[in-house]
Amino acid sequence: MCAEPTLPDSADVLRLADIGWTAPSKLLSRFGLRLHRVGAGQPIPGSYWGESEAGIIAEDVYARDDTPVHSLLHEACHLIVLPPEQRAAVHTDATDSVAEEDASCYLQIVLAEQLPGVGAQRLMQDMDRWGYTFRLGSAQAWFERDADDARLWLLKRGLLAHCPTPPTADAAPALAPAAPAV
Repeated sequence: MCAEPTLPDSADVLRLADIGWTAPSKLLSRFGLRLHRVGAGQPIPGSYWGESEAGIIAEDVYARDDTPVHSLLHEACHLIVLPPEQRAAVHTDATDSVAEEDASCYLQIVLAEQLPGVGAQRLMQDMDRWGYTFRLGSAQAWFERDADDARLWLLKRGLLAHCPTPPTADAAPALAPAAPAV
């Protein structure tokens, strides 16, 4: 099980200023999401955690240059795992479902492979530095040995069909993608 963090912004993690805005914008747009750049020091609309954490409202993801990449991906993944017709109702807090939370954690790790200069390994390290908590002690241990439910949940909904599984030392063999739900 994945639980979101509550640590201060002082953790040494990759931030949007480190990787730029182009690749994240293109990645999110593939899922029908729009990335909005918020000015330095301005409050981030739809941010559940406040400070530099990304915010979500419907199909819009808000961030600043100091927003951690893991936060941007996590909040965007909350929208990605929802059917498009349910996104319109989202403002700040996407779900209270453990299955959707775990799916968001899993998908953010997978999508990190598609951002130049990030990758799954770095993202999992940043998740640990920021304070995400997992039963097995680290994001990587959870991803490799305890995230089968999240992976299957995403596969059943066709959300991993075009996302390569990140390489990990002990990863289980990849399952064939499920056909998208209709």
